[in-house]
Amino acid sequence: MSRRAVVIGAGLAGMLAAAVLSAAGADEVIVLDRDELPDGPEHRKGLPQGRHAHLLMAGGMDAMEELLPGAGLRERLLAAGAHEIPLSSGMLALTPEGWLRRWRREGPVMLTCSRALLDWVVRETVREQAPVEIRRAAVIGLTGSAGRVRGVRIAAPGGDTDLDADLVVDASGRGTRVVSWLGGLGVTGVRERAVDSGLVNASRVYRVPEGAERFPLTIVQSNPYVSRPARSAMVMPIEGGRWLVSCGGSRGGEPPADPEGFLRYALALPDPIVGRLISGAEPLTDVHLSRSTSNVRRYLEELPRWPEGFVVLGDALATFNPAYGHGMSVAAFGARALSRELARSGGLGSPGLARRVVRGAARSADAAWSMAVGQDVLYPGVRGGRPTAGDRVLTAYTRRMTRAATGSYAAASAIWDVTSLSAPPTRMFRPGAVLAAVAGSPLPPLAEAPLTGGERGVVRALDRTGA
Repeated sequence: MSRRAVVIGAGLAGMLAAAVLSAAGADEVIVLDRDELPDGPEHRKGLPQGRHAHLLMAGGMDAMEELLPGAGLRERLLAAGAHEIPLSSGMLALTPEGWLRRWRREGPVMLTCSRALLDWVVRETVREQAPVEIRRAAVIGLTGSAGRVRGVRIAAPGGDTDLDADLVVDASGRGTRVVSWLGGLGVTGVRERAVDSGLVNASRVYRVPEGAERFPLTIVQSNPYVSRPARSAMVMPIEGGRWLVSCGGSRGGEPPADPEGFLRYALALPDPIVGRLISGAEPLTDVHLSRSTSNVRRYLEELPRWPEGFVVLGDALATFNPAYGHGMSVAAFGARALSRELARSGGLGSPGLARRVVRGAARSADAAWSMAVGQDVLYPGVRGGRPTAGDRVLTAYTRRMTRAATGSYAAASAIWDVTSLSAPPTRMFRPGAVLAAVAGSPLPPLAEAPLTGGERGVVRALDRTGA
């Protein structure tokens, strides 16, 4: 008897899930997406954050390579123009506690490229490895009952049609309608939480100036400890000899969409380095704004009963403020939870499989959720939460650790491991990390960005601000 799996959404979470299902023995894997998918690394309407900076953290890259064994995914991305950025040496980062030093030691590596390139490379890799069918279709509901999902309902010009499936995966992203879909089956009582700092992202692409090809990724982080709106900016190298420059501001500190205002915003940050760099660079696009940035968590794993045959992954389960760069990695972790549960259970029809996958995916989202919400609740005007006493204790410790990291490799290493999702948050509380936080930085704070002589020359050559 053939088994069919249906995946809703052809984004990162959906394509990784499709690869997993094909490898697990599904005879037919159909991916449904309402968008017409591009033939190359191009932006698409259904991904509102696609034009802004995305970081593929080390933990997420490891999970993707586990899900696509032998595909050479990292090498494919690098060959297509993605950049490897060592957190220890390839990044200029101004934290709320000062500039981080750059160390000549190994540490986690992240990949940077446009979201369009990453999605395209993953999609093509999955298509090569697995007999996955992608159809353009708008899913409007689930079929079946509260005890078992048996397929999806699709909107069609001549009338709605049903597509039967042994397993349905909702990977439809931020715009998911999973709560109403479950309600249509009689599954109610889903607890939801949204924490919205009002973040607005503004991004523009520039041509990398001659001589600046190896300039490090540069970020001026927002400061949640000063009772003012978040304001940040990043210069990130992407494919095609380009810089993707993103500014972000929470409610009351939003970046503007006009080019002059965009530059003024970057120059007005605690350090003007991003503004100085782009003041002499050639813009290739307009400024694009996005407001789809809130943290949203659907606690599906808490429901007393869960329908067989239905799994929820990626942003459909938990979405994060994209400023923290964790969404893509968490999507990969969710697909990995599906893979591991399928391996343990032995097939798509195993009783309790769907519930175990949802619980595993929820656990894999917990760390990223805690980091994002723990910071966002500190900004003025945030909706959906206030810092608890526990949040304040953790914040005080995190600040101390970050202050130590400005001159302590041990402290910086702990932060890199956690933020890259290579280690759980408990990494910050191991004896060596605690000792580093208590001891503080053995070096004085840096008065300016830790640039090499050549990099200083690049900034001077590009600066048109007179700063």
